[in-house]
Amino acid sequence: MSLTSTAHQLVTLASEGGGGGNHESLSPYLTGGGAFLALMFLLWVTTRFNRDR
Repeated sequence: MSLTSTAHQLVTLASEGGGGGNHESLSPYLTGGGAFLALMFLLWVTTRFNRDR
């Protein structure tokens, strides 16, 4: 398979927009909020272990 044919296939796949993507049950606000809370928890844990600094 050549580089140009592979690139053409990837561009075609990306432009179709079908298959996968935004699932109806996934809320971007819930996902972002969960990620934010997880990162804040990890920051809190890290600061608890570094009390001497």
